Amino acid sequence: MTQLTPTLELALDLISRPSVTPEDAGCQDLMIARLEKLGFDIERMPFGDVKNFYAKRGNSGPNLCFAGHTDVVPTGPENEWTVPPFKPEIIDGVLYGRGAADMKGSLASMITAVEAFVTAHPNHNGQISFLITSDEEGPFVDGTTRVVDALMARNEQVDWCIVGEPSSTHTLGDIIKNGRRGSFSGDLTVYGKQGHVAYPHLAVNPIHLAAPVLDELASTEWDNGNDFFPPTSFQVSNIHSGTGATNVVPGTLSAQFNFRFSSELTFEDLKEKVVTILNKHQLDYDIEWTYNGLPFLTKPGNLVDAMIDAVERTVNVTPQLSTSGGTSDGRFIAKMGTQVVELGPINATIHQLNECVEAESLNQLSTIYQRILENLMAN
Repeated sequence: MTQLTPTLELALDLISRPSVTPEDAGCQDLMIARLEKLGFDIERMPFGDVKNFYAKRGNSGPNLCFAGHTDVVPTGPENEWTVPPFKPEIIDGVLYGRGAADMKGSLASMITAVEAFVTAHPNHNGQISFLITSDEEGPFVDGTTRVVDALMARNEQVDWCIVGEPSSTHTLGDIIKNGRRGSFSGDLTVYGKQGHVAYPHLAVNPIHLAAPVLDELASTEWDNGNDFFPPTSFQVSNIHSGTGATNVVPGTLSAQFNFRFSSELTFEDLKEKVVTILNKHQLDYDIEWTYNGLPFLTKPGNLVDAMIDAVERTVNVTPQLSTSGGTSDGRFIAKMGTQVVELGPINATIHQLNECVEAESLNQLSTIYQRILENLMAN
């Protein structure tokens, strides 16, 4: 039987709330009640249907912010789960439930870490804050990005930020994400002329027109990356054309693609190169761009050093710094000039059926977060 520590009790409570994005289902109220008892000033910041809050303790000195999200992805077929996704259980030392790894386990660890730290250091140096949203798994329009814009408008300073995304790969703390690649997408429409396949001279096939263009885009070496980022990646994610009939040349083709790009190139650089390739092939086309975020990087320094030390002392693992993987809300916080890092549980089961984490790893994560606070803010 696994002992129910304060961290695990809070994690079970959070996971039991069906907060499928953009719903919060009372998770933030639960967190706010705990933070208010510690003397945090709470600022609820709803935008649209999204609940957000910013909480802060202290009025001067460096601001260390814990950031995360209470929303989770849909469960998938609930009858295929070992336990119901919103009725979490600990079985043989493993905590099952939607959000156990992404990222209600981290939220519980953050809260209990801060509770333990403030109890031990009620007059700690600096400021401790929380930036929490219910719109990380959704369209990310009214969540962290809106809160950051509001904070920047009033010149709120966040010096360091720990995002609780599940960064670990094999063991807790083996990976710290100290940056992320930028991301943007293109929605390309290529125009031809519909006609009968038996009379190709009377039609213009957009599939034939687009194929060499997409091949050139896919084979282009955009950059070589650098010491912190892998080379920029281009991927076609969707493609559609045709009427469904075998004897009709289609009139249009639509294709969606995505770039994950390094700090070697900008959004404008890549757009210009794509347009140059499209124009070279003399296509009749339209294209719409969706910009998801710039790359960001936190180089070794106070925050990274404090995290590495905390991980080594807690789980006897020396973390590797990495910028791999997808995007996170850290990209919005980095706009403030903030040092942003991500540290959370093992990510092997995120977004899957039977999402789970080792229960003890959440207790260890709480200790890691507490030791980071001690390294940076103990008086």
